[in-house]
Amino acid sequence: MPTTAARALHAVTAVVATAAIVLQLVLVLLGDAVLDEAAAPPLGLALVRFVAYFTIQSNVLVALAAWTLVADPDRDGTRWWRGLRLAGVVGITVTGVVHFLLLRPLLSLEGASWVADKALHVGVPLLAVLAFAAAGPRPRVDARAVGVAVGWAVAWLVVTLTYGGLTGWVPYPFLDVEENGWGGVAVVCLGITVFFLALCGLAALVDRRAGRSPRSA
Repeated sequence: MPTTAARALHAVTAVVATAAIVLQLVLVLLGDAVLDEAAAPPLGLALVRFVAYFTIQSNVLVALAAWTLVADPDRDGTRWWRGLRLAGVVGITVTGVVHFLLLRPLLSLEGASWVADKALHVGVPLLAVLAFAAAGPRPRVDARAVGVAVGWAVAWLVVTLTYGGLTGWVPYPFLDVEENGWGGVAVVCLGITVFFLALCGLAALVDRRAGRSPRSA
């Protein structure tokens, strides 16, 4: 893809992801409940929980990577940049699929909450995947990048389950041990982990097979 077009696609992705995060943050600050919460918690706790969502972390990673690619559509960097960019793309894909299959039936949103939900869980995933596949840059996926991406996902899961065990709160109903039992939660976690690894493999395949994109202006 030409540099100008690649920069434009990354810019759209960055703007939509940033706007979606800011909108959801504003809703949290205004006291909106998230997912199936009966009522919004106190503000400080609400902000901690906001950051704890895999959805938010994935969108933040997508936004950060996209903004760096707006500045330089052919950017490369350390294994950390490669890994966190891959984590964003794979994480946001998992976010979209899990939301569609497991969370969407639980939600009854309207107004700004509906807009934020669709942007975070549908718009950004589609844009991030499109930008990765069509605009690159590539090759940027290697074993070390996969290691960083998987490490982030595993760390999120460990922290989430530990926090849930200590406080009784988890960001997603399917991680609720009291409701589903350790066996049920383990099955879901294993399934999502396998899916995450498969997506990393698919991303690596696309990264190699697509080759370098033309960079004429």
